[in-house]
Amino acid sequence: MWVSATLSALDRLRAREAAESARELFLLATQMYFFYLVVNRAGVCTSNNSKTDINCPPSPPLGAHSEPGRPVGRFPAGRWSQRPSRRENPSSSGTQSACWRDPTHAWSGGLDHQLKMHDLNTDQENLVGTHDAPIRCVEYCPEVNVMVTGSWDQTVKLWDPRTPCNAGTFSQPEKVYTLSVSGDRLIVGTAGRRVLVWDLRNMGYVQQRRESSLKYQTRCIRAFPNKQGYVLSSIEGRVAVEYLDPSPEVQKKKYAFKCHRLKENNIEQIYPVNAISFHNIHNTFATGGSDGFVNIWDPFNKKRLCQFHRYPTSIASLAFSNDGTTLAIASSYMYEMDDTEHPEDGIFIRQVTDAETKPKSPCT
Repeated sequence: MWVSATLSALDRLRAREAAESARELFLLATQMYFFYLVVNRAGVCTSNNSKTDINCPPSPPLGAHSEPGRPVGRFPAGRWSQRPSRRENPSSSGTQSACWRDPTHAWSGGLDHQLKMHDLNTDQENLVGTHDAPIRCVEYCPEVNVMVTGSWDQTVKLWDPRTPCNAGTFSQPEKVYTLSVSGDRLIVGTAGRRVLVWDLRNMGYVQQRRESSLKYQTRCIRAFPNKQGYVLSSIEGRVAVEYLDPSPEVQKKKYAFKCHRLKENNIEQIYPVNAISFHNIHNTFATGGSDGFVNIWDPFNKKRLCQFHRYPTSIASLAFSNDGTTLAIASSYMYEMDDTEHPEDGIFIRQVTDAETKPKSPCT
């Protein structure tokens, strides 16, 4: 989806946003939406040249792939109509989200409403539970030792991974589009631009109810590694930096900025910001948009640190490794311009340096 920065273009954007709910299954069933990479737990395709991307083709099916002589690693990769596991294991339904609980167990949820646990040692897949609609998000909270799922059925569910079994179901005001764990807190982004902050130790009430500071539909939320706040992106080429402390003094620090916009024929084209991933060490973050670019930002000094080369098509998902030396980039056409000829999906593994990810001046 891209729009011109004119009044009529914004009207078209509003119309598309209103229609998106009805088109969700069609739009999302064609994209590789989510994958997760943990280098500390599994190897990946790598390169000695930090400026070179290694393309691990995901089709078919999606999984780690390398050329002869390069190590093959494992990472859960969610792709519609394929299983989020190693490449020899196809699935009969689409996966929307996947995450690690430990080095050998991945959890996934998808269009079939089912939450599954995958044992990568035995290749066994176990059904843990279900939602009443497709599962949009799956995350693990190590502080509370609980799996969290968010669904289009307007609920968040908690799961005890030891049993495993459902540990609670909690209603949300709208469909869940995105969520992120911040220590023992859970940040949920729903339709209607709503943001809810929950305490995973006490889910009896909503800790904070917020409205997105961005005017258009929320696409992604990711929490700061330092647990002070979160970053939220929208379909209108904007990103907001928000803080969890509700005190007026802290709230003065929040801000939003434009990004993933290109001028073509003197007309500004605006692209959705689909993906966000934080660098765990530097607290900087990467964004990926439907313009095919990946940017890395310093949120404290309000600067862009770098921009990578343009990828073949939309950036659908991003994930830094735990040590911050590697960034996995999913390039996948998301049908912004409907059904047209487009490049093949790809996963690119890029080694990154401090020069690209570390703030260049002291934060003030």
